[in-house]
Amino acid sequence: MYRNKTKVIKIGDRLIGGGNPILIQSMTNTKTEDVAATVAQIKELEKVGCEIIRCAVPTMEAAKALGEIKKQVNIPVVADIHFDYKLAIAAIEAGADKIRINPGNIGSIDRIKAVVDKAKEYNIPIRVGVNSGSLEKELVEKYNGVTAQGIVESALDKVKIIEDLGYDNLVVSIKSSDVLMCVKAHEILAEKINYPLHVGITEAGTILSGNIKSSVGLGLILGQGIGDTIRVSLTANPLEEIKSAKLILKTLGLRKGGIEIVSCPTCGRTKIDLIGLANKVENMVQDIDKDIKVAVMGCAVNGPGEAKEADIGIAGGVGEGLIIKKGEVLRKVPEDKLLDELREEILNL
Repeated sequence: MYRNKTKVIKIGDRLIGGGNPILIQSMTNTKTEDVAATVAQIKELEKVGCEIIRCAVPTMEAAKALGEIKKQVNIPVVADIHFDYKLAIAAIEAGADKIRINPGNIGSIDRIKAVVDKAKEYNIPIRVGVNSGSLEKELVEKYNGVTAQGIVESALDKVKIIEDLGYDNLVVSIKSSDVLMCVKAHEILAEKINYPLHVGITEAGTILSGNIKSSVGLGLILGQGIGDTIRVSLTANPLEEIKSAKLILKTLGLRKGGIEIVSCPTCGRTKIDLIGLANKVENMVQDIDKDIKVAVMGCAVNGPGEAKEADIGIAGGVGEGLIIKKGEVLRKVPEDKLLDELREEILNL
């Protein structure tokens, strides 16, 4: 797939932009001041494929905690700052690999300059974030409401402030919970700047609505070659964000690796708890990084035929199931052994 060749930016030991792989981000929901809890969550997220993590920094204690957190994790840590420029400076000094600010919320130009100077000193990128929900009043009035054009103009204004202060180590993020507005804004912005873009649909919602909105929005944006890092924003355990992001990238052909699960809908022939089984299989393979397709079929009638395009699969029966490889039945096993034997076959592929 075609990718916009933006400027290359280094975040910790990772490179984004310039056609580098799109990296998956999430955000901790622990108190950053609680180092042990935050590290534990980051390690969980690392394990399932999170590549950049953002932590809220609402207090000076949280800013200083970043230094200890960074010692214990293996992925870049981004400090999320609102309003207080002193927290941004402290987070940089503590070792944050990137900071996320909205210059419009930081205050006077002197305060913005203090943050930029510190970022320059430590040579870390600044992510300039603009959210449709906090669009400036004058831009809302200018465009007769919140619009894609207004969001882009706001982002360009913020970028120019930092550029005028002599710094261009930037990542830009524009977000809206309105999917089509968000897509349009990215299309406009991508034509106007050369900085890497962090993309996502903000406040997307619960697992159901959030995944649908994020999949549609990110699919439309990434499908045009726009975007260098992504976050699927869900009102859920952050682990769900990573699983969804990986699948979106894989479905778009932007990432290899990771197991793809295909499963049939339930019907009157189903003799097994197919819904529960499919969910168990999906959870079971999260830690396996193989570029294969696994089928979970509900019956032995159509299972082997429908699963022939999968590398390995199972089909349910009454108290038992079939292990299937490329559409051929390998063996019949008791229902309570299906998961274990499927995992063993996957690991041996």
